[in-house]
This record gives sequence, structure tokens and C-alpha cells, in this order.
Amino acid sequence: MENGNGYSNGHTAVANGVVACPASFHASPPAPMVSSTEATLGRHIARRLVKVGVSDVFAVPGDFNLALLDHLIAEPGLRLVGCCNELNAGYAADGYARAKGVGACAVTFTVGGLSVINAIAGAYSENLPVICIVGGPNSNDHGTNRILHHTIGLPDFSQELRCFQPVTCHQVVINNLDDAHEQIDKAIATALKESKPVYISVACNIPGVSHPAFSHEPIPYCLAVRQSNKMGLEAALQATVDFLNKAVKPVMVAGPESSGGQGRRGVREASRRERVRGGGDAVRERAGGGDAAAVHRDLLGRGEHGLLHGDRGVGGRLPLRRPNLQRLQLGGDFLTELGKRLRKKRNTTAYENYKRIFVPQGQPPESEPGEPLRVNVLFKHIQQMLTGENAVAETGDSWFNCQKLKLPDGCSTDPSGGRSGRCSGYAQGANDKRVIACIGDGSFQVTAQDVSTMLRCGQNSIIFLINNGGYTIEVEIHDGPYNVIKNWNYNGARRRHPQRRGQVLDRQVTCEEELTAAIETATVVKQDCLCFIEVIVHKDDTSKELLEWGSRVSSANSRPPNPQ
Repeated sequence: MENGNGYSNGHTAVANGVVACPASFHASPPAPMVSSTEATLGRHIARRLVKVGVSDVFAVPGDFNLALLDHLIAEPGLRLVGCCNELNAGYAADGYARAKGVGACAVTFTVGGLSVINAIAGAYSENLPVICIVGGPNSNDHGTNRILHHTIGLPDFSQELRCFQPVTCHQVVINNLDDAHEQIDKAIATALKESKPVYISVACNIPGVSHPAFSHEPIPYCLAVRQSNKMGLEAALQATVDFLNKAVKPVMVAGPESSGGQGRRGVREASRRERVRGGGDAVRERAGGGDAAAVHRDLLGRGEHGLLHGDRGVGGRLPLRRPNLQRLQLGGDFLTELGKRLRKKRNTTAYENYKRIFVPQGQPPESEPGEPLRVNVLFKHIQQMLTGENAVAETGDSWFNCQKLKLPDGCSTDPSGGRSGRCSGYAQGANDKRVIACIGDGSFQVTAQDVSTMLRCGQNSIIFLINNGGYTIEVEIHDGPYNVIKNWNYNGARRRHPQRRGQVLDRQVTCEEELTAAIETATVVKQDCLCFIEVIVHKDDTSKELLEWGSRVSSANSRPPNPQ
């Protein structure tokens, strides 16, 4: 393979999307032969997905990818999860990649590709390796000037490819088998190395064609963990150690780029020497914003020197400008080495100062019997539910409310996984945990169809649908009649899926007593079932963080044009 990729005869797929292999190379016996019926492009793609840790592919059938789907289904260890539309398939692959390190989806040409591209663009912005496989036109149709269905009415079939180029790190179009195995391997390897999505288009008439290149079991990937330049790393370490050791009140804040794999381990190592704020001594997987920004502002305001690591969003949200605030974008190996070099007696001055001014949030006022339910009461009960066996997915205003949750050890969180499409993929990947999803009614309506996918896959997530009658975030930015949505009869999963009646719990709650009863049923009686709890709240019941954030966004959006 190109770009320094080597091969060995063993590998392990790990959580951060890196395929780890033995460090040393040694001679190995020839790879076992594959039967002629399995020596096809389709089966090669399927085997490669399994090798890198993908066990579920999220797909929507279309006439250009049907033959390819046959070969994916035939591969042991690979499960095809049918989704209701391509956007949801992309979101599910996104959520799966968050849980397992790499995800994959399969759609059809143009009508499917242009539908899934929004989810792929989101995965690109979140640094998620998603392998997007598109069934393309027959290889004989290229260059014929024919106008096909699923196109924009032009004989040029490259429009889809051009659309994917800005939101993927590598693209391949496979119309012949001579170098197909090399192109497939390079695309998947690039996705893992860059932690970005890739685009693979496969002509619809070649997945079932045999070729000698596929007659042996593929050699496992061996992708070295990316390391910083040694000289640059040494210079950065020395400068940082000097910076922190001479500080009277040092502060280090771990941003969202530090939440994955090696970055998380590095932060934990560094925090053993220098106090890192974020849910006590534990490193919480938070994305910043809302309450987190206030905490960071207080800390950095009390600190003499500040160090932000992995700052993609935290620093941008801090209404603070200090000359001694340094932002670093470095790998996890930097933090691991930093933890070894900091002086043994950690300097907690800034943290102690923060504790002197910090007032912990109080409990929400007790509800009167039958009093309409409030959002802060809901999250009080969610906090009590959390264990190390849970994963929290949130979106919308819940994203701000979940900033305040104290996550127990082992409890993970996905700050963008609340949409039902992404939640289904996340739950499919994190099958050792029970996902608790907090979704607003407006967000839910975007991807509601894939609740049926959750039922078909036997997932046991608990979904809190917060029904306040509209697009709450947009209301706080700029209100108008377009932010009011049609109310659905959300509480009817058993009626809509009678064949799954015993596998789903649906409840509508309007007060704390009903909420308590529904949570008890979901966590005790229906712990192996999908649980859907619709929470009715007032349309103006929002977090104070959303009010502040919405006001800032509104001000930024309404700035008048600069004079010409």
C-alpha cells in the first residue's frame, strides 16, 4: 500500500478508529485461498469492512447498489441494517463511528448520494471515519453520452463525485477490477488515518465479477498510530513545561478534540500532575458550551496562565481574552509525555481559588402534586438514572442541559447523537451500554422514521422526547410563526408496530409522578425494550444557557453590513 502503510498478520480495531497491529513484521504462510464464488469485488469490500471493525452497514437499497448489497449480506460477521432513507443511514453510520471508531453506509447513485451527503459532511466536521459506498452506473455507460435516471439530466456522471470532494478526505470511482483492490484498501486506510469520511463508488455491474486479485484472503491492515514530529514534539513539550512550571496559578482546559482515544488517555495522564477541571478529577467527554463555558471562564479568570488543548469550540465560546492564554492543537502523545515531565507536586492554586467562589447548583424546586413537568425536574431524574452502563446522547436544548450532568465512571456521552437516525447507529455500535437519548420534538421529526429501525434491531434505548411545540433553539435566536410545528401523536409506538408490542414501552408524562413511574418501568420492567417517553413541557421552558447563547447568536447574525 501507499503512504507507508505496511501489512502484518494480525490487527485489532480499537475505539478511536485506529487499527493497531503488531509492531514487528515476520514471515507468514500464504493467505488461504477463497472460493471462486467469493473471489469477487463485493465480497472483498465486505471482508475489508469486517477486518477494520465494521460489523454493521447501514443501507438503503436502490437499483444501482442491489448487487453490492447481496455480497455484503453474504459476508459472515457483517450485518446489513436497512434504514428508512439515506440521510438516516448516514447519521446511523456517523453514530456507529462515534461508538466503535469507524462506520459504513451503502446507498445508490446520486439520488441516494446527494441525500446522504449532509450526514457525511457532519461526520467530516466531527472527524469521524465513515466509509460511504455508493452503487454507481454500469461501467459500460461511462463516456456514452447517455442520460440515465438518478442523474440531473446530463450525460456527465461526475456531479456526485464533485459534491463529495469537499466533505471527504479521499474519493475513488471503481469501474474496472484491475486495481480495484488497491483503490478500496487505500480509501479505507485513508479514512482510518485521517479520521475523516471517504467516498467509494462501485459500478453496479462489477460487484459479482471474479478476479484473481480477490482469490486470497486480504492481508490485514497495519496502520501505525500517527505520532508527532519528534523535534517539534520536544520543542513543544519543553516550552509547555517551562510555561506551566513557572506559573503561579496554571490552568489547563481540555476541549472537544481531546475526547477521542489517544487524546482522552493523554488528558488523563496529564491530569495526574496538573489539575484538570471537568466534572471533578475525571475527564468528562463534554463538547463545551453553555455551562461549560461559564466554568472555563471562571477558571481562566482566576488563573494566571491558561492552556487550552483540543480547542475546536471551547475557546471560541469563551468571552475572554487574556495575554497568557495559549491554545494548542497537538496529538495525544503530547499530553502523555507532558504528564511525565511536569513536576511531581502539582500546582492546584487556580483550582483552589475556583473552589472558593464555586457555588454548586441547587436542586430544582420540589414539584407540587400534579404540577406541570419542568425540564430541570426531568434532568434531575436523568442524573439519578446514570450508571457506568449508560451512554447519553443529546441534541437541541438538551445539549445545554446535559452539560450539567455528572457522569459516573464508564458513562460515555455523544453531544450530537440525539437525533433518532444517529442514535440508532450509536446504540448499534455501543451495544454494551443502554443509550439514554434526549431529543426535542422538532429534531425528532427530522429523522423519526428510524425508530422502526431501532425496533427491528432490538435496541433497548430510552428516548426522552421533550415536546414543547416547536424549534426552541430557533425561537431564542429569532422568533416567528415558522418555529411552531405540527404536533404529532408521538405516544403510539405500540399501535404503529403491533408485532413489536411486547418490545416497546411508550408513555406520555405531564407531571413528576408520571415521569417517576415511567422511568421505573423503563429501568426495571422494560430494561430490555426500546422505551419512548414523551415529556410535555411549556414552550418557554428552556435553560438559561440557551437563552444566553441564543441572544449572542442573534446579535452576531443581525450585525449590519460594513460600510462599503
